[in-house]
Amino acid sequence: MSSVTTGKGSLSSHLWDTSDLYRNAVMQLSEAASVMKLDPNIAERLKVPKRALIVSVPIRCDDGTIRVFEGYRVQHNMTLGPGKGGIRFHHEVNLSEVAGLAMLMTFKCSLVGLPLGGAKGGIRVDPSQLSRQEHQALMRRYTTEINMIIGPDKDIPAPDVGTDSQHMAWMMDTYSQERGFAIPGVVTGKPVEIGGSLGRNESTGRGVVYTIQHAAKYLAAKGKPAPKIDSSTTVAIHGFGKVGAVAALELYQLGCKVVAVSDVSGGIYNKNGLNIPHALEYINRNRTLEGYNEAERISNEELLALQVDVLAPCAIDGVITEKNVHTVKAQILAEGANGPITTEALKALEDRGAFIIPDVLCNAGGVIVSYFEWVQGLQNFFWSEREVNAKLAEVMENAFKKVVDIRDSYNCGMKTAALIAGVDRLDKAMRLRGLFP
Repeated sequence: MSSVTTGKGSLSSHLWDTSDLYRNAVMQLSEAASVMKLDPNIAERLKVPKRALIVSVPIRCDDGTIRVFEGYRVQHNMTLGPGKGGIRFHHEVNLSEVAGLAMLMTFKCSLVGLPLGGAKGGIRVDPSQLSRQEHQALMRRYTTEINMIIGPDKDIPAPDVGTDSQHMAWMMDTYSQERGFAIPGVVTGKPVEIGGSLGRNESTGRGVVYTIQHAAKYLAAKGKPAPKIDSSTTVAIHGFGKVGAVAALELYQLGCKVVAVSDVSGGIYNKNGLNIPHALEYINRNRTLEGYNEAERISNEELLALQVDVLAPCAIDGVITEKNVHTVKAQILAEGANGPITTEALKALEDRGAFIIPDVLCNAGGVIVSYFEWVQGLQNFFWSEREVNAKLAEVMENAFKKVVDIRDSYNCGMKTAALIAGVDRLDKAMRLRGLFP
């Protein structure tokens, strides 16, 4: 049985070490710690979460039956501030996966300079099998079960896979009802009408595009082959949801040829470039790409293997592995999802010269604008979308520069460089705060 070593003892696999995502996060941390010569005591503390809560979430379904779902909230590290991280509804959610995602959130918030720690939550459920009323019941009961560890100054959830702004509205309302007055700062990713931020829905996908643009400029400045991010650039996007759809539209508007996109039903392909606005209209009407006949149908595996300049895996973790990495031909890989490339696959890609934009940098746009939303809510002073986008672009640019500077300084891969950037700030903060008691 595998285990995560923690000082003189260990935490057995049934607690944390059961998902590839968590194991990959620990392996990446260990690699960064080795390169930067991190204090082993700091490294050991960062390998495991600060706190985890598992709850039963019973709801009455539309047919009158009672079903009980399993919910989680994990707070990995809160040295820098309140916890921050999304809540996902997915049928494969488990404690280990949520712990791994919370760890990545810690490094992400630190990397981009936010005064926030890392957290994550989820419910093991297939959201497609629930009615709207069942979604509401599930979110409200889950909020009630975890209310003692969340709050504007404790831990601030946000949307994730399988949830959206409506779920955050229900969560905010439930938490507020229990306190007796409106507390919009308990969540981010809310509708604008109840304290959400303009630009939040598009922020993660928009951030993906910003990092792709920076990557192209960086490679060109280094005298390496680089796409120009114009009509000569070909892009494939795995995942045509909240992140991938926005990234696809932004790249399409920049003139790039988005030749393929995909969702759970499979992918669509056109070597001359897809009509992304038309595909989005189809998705809005039909929910998936199933039946879309304005392009050639391909599988998700075929999409990952396309000969393109940029490949953006924006759906779920673990889609590029040691089993299929040899088929991946893209020059730039932008990790719009969390952990879409496994550690073994990452090494193979770097060995052949691919440029990886790591998830903790690439998809940080969402948490950056979530932070903006939190700040706006605390101040009751709201910004225009132009201001939000300008501030997002500035933070993303500074973070990208920090990562490539570390990459060049340590002569390491981008994933390792990004973790070093995040861990270095945590290391300093943890040393200053010390170990209690």
